[in-house]
Amino acid sequence: MRTADFFAGVGGVRLGLEQAGFETIFSNDFDRFCKITYDLNSKLVKQTLADIRNIKGSDIPDFDLLAGGFPCQAFSVAGYRDGFQDKKGRGNLFFEILRIIDEKRKKPSIVFLENVKNLLGHDSGNTYKVIKRDLESFGYSVTERVLNSMYHGGIPQTRERVYIIGFRDSEAFYRFDWPEALQLKTSFKELLENNVDGRFYYNDKPLFKRLKDYVIDADTVYQWRRKYVRENKKRVCPTLTANMGTGGHNVPIIKDSCGIRKLTPTECFRLQAFPRTFKLPKELADCHLYKQAGNSVTVSVIRSIAENIRSSVEGVNLRRGQLELQIN
Repeated sequence: MRTADFFAGVGGVRLGLEQAGFETIFSNDFDRFCKITYDLNSKLVKQTLADIRNIKGSDIPDFDLLAGGFPCQAFSVAGYRDGFQDKKGRGNLFFEILRIIDEKRKKPSIVFLENVKNLLGHDSGNTYKVIKRDLESFGYSVTERVLNSMYHGGIPQTRERVYIIGFRDSEAFYRFDWPEALQLKTSFKELLENNVDGRFYYNDKPLFKRLKDYVIDADTVYQWRRKYVRENKKRVCPTLTANMGTGGHNVPIIKDSCGIRKLTPTECFRLQAFPRTFKLPKELADCHLYKQAGNSVTVSVIRSIAENIRSSVEGVNLRRGQLELQIN
């Protein structure tokens, strides 16, 4: 099955879909730094750098699945929650997805969208009612579910996101089932790098005085929240965010044998289930890499959902149970 990936970032959705056997034929984002990382890791399809509003459906080869992690800042609890009225126009970009579907003579048989959990409750649920109604008006049967990377991705990061799937084939829709929750078996320590560069340590930096009395347990991940330290009680990584690296805000912090440090960009990508073979461009500053990791998706969650999508399309009833994920 051929996929077109919009708001693709560095390619987390692409990786998850391809791991489930899908073929990417088109990818788009407007961030030139994301394109650098994406292209470095994609051999066959290079990312089209453009505003989605300037892309015509007729310019894209026919595809079977449309994937889109449309901008979440307009709906996020951490943002202003302006939704479709977002002053920067980010909330309205969902309608560009509908426009592209409308412009395709051969409609994609599946739509696969991702966003922040708060999308479901935004404006007392009215925002999502519009999204679901509009997808249904294009002939899609729609289902949605909030999944946590801890339980549905096998990754030690608490990250709740809403996933929305629309099927044009009603039989595939009724066969589809969401992945079951699994017991987390991976510790964040298993994803840490060895011999971390000194620039990631706070030992000789002004913030150290604010951290030293609180970051005391080597088995816990902490987070600097502008004015205070937050301890993650579940001993997993807190949700990675796009504003990591901008002044140190929200970057997860740990204590190791060398002192107190923040997680490295490589570790953040591992906590999004990117494979260890995934390359980070050496020419990009850490701030860009932190943003890319925080803006991305948990690859193993995408793969798990995509495997169920593929099975439902191929006529397999998934209510028999879910296989355990294998994290690379």
